[in-house]
Amino acid sequence: MAGKGTPAIVAAERAGIPFVVHEYLHDPKAASYGAEAAEKLGLDPASVFKTLVADVDGTLTVAIVPVEAQLDLKALGKRVSLADAKLAERTTGYVTGGISPLGQRKRLPTVLDESALALETIHVSAGRRGLEIELAPRDLLALTGGRALSIATRR
Repeated sequence: MAGKGTPAIVAAERAGIPFVVHEYLHDPKAASYGAEAAEKLGLDPASVFKTLVADVDGTLTVAIVPVEAQLDLKALGKRVSLADAKLAERTTGYVTGGISPLGQRKRLPTVLDESALALETIHVSAGRRGLEIELAPRDLLALTGGRALSIATRR
């Protein structure tokens, strides 16, 4: 598989956790990377999560929310905004649309929307567009040192 060896997949392999990699042909014209993944892989959109990088009170933070939801910036802190895309790419080592919460160049504080904890597995980017990794949300939290909070608002 072309996606083998992404830092995200390597991190999951090294941790010895169960996971499945799903690959699809990414359409560069897709309006939403996460929605595209759900559609092309035939997944319930509630199980597909997008990885966003936010500036929370001066600290870059990874926020993971369902693709059909929006990040509630106020739930993360007082002074919060989405991080500049180029800064997020430099810091994580991934490109926008392929930012994975796993295997980042610099480990950032991570917050997963608590809705994920009701699911057996979730899908997040595996480190490039067109590649998703499916794993248990608690394993994701353990691998990232993250925490679960209510950070998503439904559209």
